[in-house]
Amino acid sequence: MPDHARITLVRGDITTLEVDAIVNAANSSLLGGGGVDGAIHRAAGPELREQCRTLGGCPAGEARVTSGYRLPARWVIHTVGPIWDGGDHDEPATLASCYRNSLALAAQVGAKTIAFPSISTGVYGYPGHLAAPVALAAVRSALEEHASIQQVTFVCFDNANFQAYRALLAG
Repeated sequence: MPDHARITLVRGDITTLEVDAIVNAANSSLLGGGGVDGAIHRAAGPELREQCRTLGGCPAGEARVTSGYRLPARWVIHTVGPIWDGGDHDEPATLASCYRNSLALAAQVGAKTIAFPSISTGVYGYPGHLAAPVALAAVRSALEEHASIQQVTFVCFDNANFQAYRALLAG
């Protein structure tokens, strides 16, 4: 299946999607925070935080997996994106690693469908119009390695990120 048929875009709430795995744009503690991280922790319930406590955190660019608990998704893949500092401090490489490592972990646990938020574009300040092409290129590359992943959905909560992805996917 060509990668464009395996990638979709929706505007909405990632916590409501019925996919095998959702990705959490987490902070390095993995213990919850604001934005999508807080929303995922609230929707999953306190068991998620308890499991995250056992993981010992996560460095930027890497990923960890937990159960989804009260979410429709079976798994939550937590990844820590880069904090935007002008773009000259390996932010694009770190952001790409978030997507690649999340997809590798999804394939490892047997997830066939996965949903990503727009990693690092909230409080971490990564400009959405710069993050979207990095995310899309990383996902397309990783899908070549992980044929078992049938569907990747980018979920944008806000219109600006949605439009950035939409323009890239249309082109």
